[in-house]
Amino acid sequence: MIAYSQLIKMENISTLSPDTTKIRREHVESLNFCSRIRTGLSNDVEPNRIRQYTDWFKENHLEPHFQLEEKLIFPVLGQNARVKRALANHRRINRLLNCGCENEKVLNLLEEELESYIRFEEKTLYREIDKIAHAKEIEEFEKHHEYLHSLNEEWKDKFWLD
Repeated sequence: MIAYSQLIKMENISTLSPDTTKIRREHVESLNFCSRIRTGLSNDVEPNRIRQYTDWFKENHLEPHFQLEEKLIFPVLGQNARVKRALANHRRINRLLNCGCENEKVLNLLEEELESYIRFEEKTLYREIDKIAHAKEIEEFEKHHEYLHSLNEEWKDKFWLD
């Protein structure tokens, strides 16, 4: 699985604001989510087990993270092409999460789409946010993030370890 320090190294993100790193750690967890789906599919894990995990992850991680971004973080940037792209990515990822099917092709598309989106956020969107967000805004992001993070629990069926 990917550690936060590996994400920074992989993306060559040396200018990250220390103020947004807590929120960005969720990106690492989402990249690990993608890796788990890939591993499960390559190990011929029953798609239903993977779909149960994606449903849980959506509810406990992605939905709260997307809501935080849409309500508090993206407005800092205003309406621009990168924010519009991020919102479109959220819609595409949610469609894949909400299809309710166990189709391997959909699971593959989901992990590919989410990983690509996270890389876009880290390389582009969050760098922009780091440049213009005020300390009070970042404090609000972190406060809201801490509340959401404390609500999470761990998934029991670790099919990616089979």
